[in-house]
Order: sequence, then structure tokens, then C-alpha cells
Amino acid sequence: MASGGQQFPRQKQDTQPGKEHVMDPNPQYTSPDYKPSNKLQGKIALVTGGDSGIGRSVCHLFALEGATVALTYVKGQEDRDAEDTLQIVKDSKTPDAKDPIAISADLGFDENCKKVVDEVVNAFGRIDILVNNAAEQYECSTIEEIDEARLERVFRTNIFSYFFLTRHALKHMKEGSSIINTTSINAYKGNASLLDYTATKGAIVAFTRGLSLQLVNRGIRVNGVAPGPIWTPLIPASFSEGKVEKFGSQVPMKRAGHPIEVAPSYVFLACNALSSYISGQVLHPNGGVVVNA
Repeated sequence: MASGGQQFPRQKQDTQPGKEHVMDPNPQYTSPDYKPSNKLQGKIALVTGGDSGIGRSVCHLFALEGATVALTYVKGQEDRDAEDTLQIVKDSKTPDAKDPIAISADLGFDENCKKVVDEVVNAFGRIDILVNNAAEQYECSTIEEIDEARLERVFRTNIFSYFFLTRHALKHMKEGSSIINTTSINAYKGNASLLDYTATKGAIVAFTRGLSLQLVNRGIRVNGVAPGPIWTPLIPASFSEGKVEKFGSQVPMKRAGHPIEVAPSYVFLACNALSSYISGQVLHPNGGVVVNA
């Protein structure tokens, strides 16, 4: 991993979602230090936004641990990244796991989320692990810049989709299943320039806590992960070249993290042997920021 005080080359992507294959450097989704041990053998996992960034690393580690993986992506914008991730997962999967699938969808709408769940269930019969991870964000200097259309767009992607996917997936989940929601350090410390994004991430924390209480009697655990500054396509697609260059330098470790430094948190929360007594909680891989929550 990069040393303290690291800076990234100046770069900017003009559209969201961002593209991992054009980033410099490419985010690290794997590590030779990670040693799989069949923690998710036989499980069926659905990972939204699984084509790149944290989602790609989660898909890779889940496959290494024995899971069959389905991922979602945005058609036309993330085709190349989705193809790359499918190949990564195919190369990583264990012999008894089925080949991964990638499903294109705009997850901000209920009917699309139902189609995704139906496609996964038609292919694999059930869902054991649901990772709600897809997100988008835009900078603003004042709340006056956030109009109704933008607010609705961000909320549809970042929190509506979590509700929609969960309510459809639950029909195909049983006792021992796990739901993991991606929130953010911004939900705990705030972020003046990502106001609408930060609001959705706070909603995800509350959603995680409430849903965990609702599903505890069904034996389904619900937890979250709140990453700090992580080098993913969302960064050059969201920020100016100057901010990208210094991204991550504000945390105690003085550097951004890479997806492989976050993805093991999802493995931990997905594995009943490791986290069977944990629900309604959030893990904080954030470079040393103390959030007390």
C-alpha cells in the first residue's frame, strides 16, 4: 500500500459512474497476503456496484471464499469494468461454485431491482448474501445548488435501491443469510461539499439498525461498512484534479485506502462462523479516524 502523505496523479473523469480501467494507479482489489479458507463455501451472493472499486474487491474475495457471485453494473458506462470483474471472479472461484453473472440495471427504480433479484434467483435458486453497495455522489458548495432532480437521483441510487433490493431479496433468503450495506465515514463526521450524498449515507446507517431489529427473529443479520477515503472510480468522477491529487491525506494514516483494505470487512460480516453474534453494527475501515459510533 502507498506510504503516508501519498498523492495521486492529477486526473478527472467527466461522467458518473467512473471507470476503473482508466484510473492511475488502478485500485488494488487483491493482495497476496489474503489467505482464503472456504468461509463462504456454497453461498450465493449478490453485490450491487460490483464491477469496480470496493464492489470488485468484495466479489473477488467472496469468490475466493467459495461463493457464487452475481453483480450489478450500469450498462454503457461500466461494460468494460464489468467484463474485467467477471473474468477476475471466474479466475478466482472455487471448483464447486457456479460461474458469476453480471446484470445491468438502474437500481433507483423498484421494478429494476425486482428484475435483478429474479435473474439471480432464476440462475442460482436463492440469495444468501446481499451487499447493497452501489452509489453516486456530486460536489456542491451550498445547498442551493442541489435541485429536486439531483436530490432524487442521489437518493434513488444510494438508499431507495437498498430498500427495493432488500424487500425483493428477502423472499429468497433464509435463516443464516446476511445483508451488508455500504455507508460512509461521512455519515458520522459530515461533509460540507457532499451534502446530499452524506444525507443518504446517514439514512443507510439508520436503515441498517432498524432492519437488523426487524429481521433478527428471522435469523437474518444486517450490518454495514463505513469506508473512509478509498481509491475507487467514484473519486476521479466526483472531484477536481486538485482534490484527487491530495485524496486521503486528511486521515491519521495520511493516505487513501485501497478496496482490498475494505473488502475483508464484508467477508467477516457475511460469514456466520466469524460474525454470528453481530447484527445492527457498522465496521469502520477509515485510515484511523475515530468516530465513536
